[in-house]
Amino acid sequence: MTRLGILLMTYGSPGDDLHDLADYLAAVRGGRPAPDELVTEFRRRYEVIGGSPLIPITRAQAAAVEAMLRSRGEDATVTVGMRFSEPSVAAGLAALADAGAEEVVGIVMSPQYSAMLMSGYQRALDAAAEALGDRAPSVRLAPAWYRNPHFVAAVAGRIREGLARLPDDAPVLLTAHSLPRRVADAEPDYLDQLRTTAELVAAAAGLGDERWHFCWQSAGHEPGEWMKPDFADLVPELRAAGHTAVLVAPIQFLADHLEILYDVDIGAREQAEAVGMRFARIESLNVMPEFIEALVDVSAAVPVG
Repeated sequence: MTRLGILLMTYGSPGDDLHDLADYLAAVRGGRPAPDELVTEFRRRYEVIGGSPLIPITRAQAAAVEAMLRSRGEDATVTVGMRFSEPSVAAGLAALADAGAEEVVGIVMSPQYSAMLMSGYQRALDAAAEALGDRAPSVRLAPAWYRNPHFVAAVAGRIREGLARLPDDAPVLLTAHSLPRRVADAEPDYLDQLRTTAELVAAAAGLGDERWHFCWQSAGHEPGEWMKPDFADLVPELRAAGHTAVLVAPIQFLADHLEILYDVDIGAREQAEAVGMRFARIESLNVMPEFIEALVDVSAAVPVG
């Protein structure tokens, strides 16, 4: 039996003591150093949330995927690779090679795929394989997987759980990470994937058309126009329409990290409460069994060799 390797890839995060924060932000910005005031602001945000748990959660997701595959008789090893921090994509692929993996599936931990925004994962994977030379396993990158029924069901299940704590008419805001307008205009297929995800999730959760709204969150610090409507744009409108509570359901983020624990739990909550609305968000997918099933599906659907 061919030994399979799976590499879960995501952005990464600075170290717990934030000593590498400036280097991390520069890496995210394509090598451009972040202004001192931006480093200071992000340091404050990470300190407020007690540091990002993204890497430990991604490791736990990898362990859960490996356990599920092995329970089904698959000879599989699963690990992680970060695009902008350690453990890197190269370190992850080397670990899989050391474990004897002959074929590796790389999964970007975003169900939707944009060539402009995410091709760096493919480049990192290719460079890691080239560096290994004859030791390199065969590698393939999984395509977009936002239609996976287990992923859709997992988010829908979290929405039903969240709504059970709120008034019967509470609207649901299905959020995605905001983009500069110039990037969005160049990636219409990516926008379609995000909106389709929202539609699939809303239908699976049993939300009528009037009950949910697609919007953006976590607009960046670069100049220029960012996508609308933002969460902050919709909340006052919902309050004016008579709603007293709102549920936020990210459809792109798969684990707790800065954009969830700060941008949503602190920033969005403050915006909702400022206009007199009760605020809640869905529990992140993290290692939810239905979500782990989705990752297993994705790994099995990618031909390698």
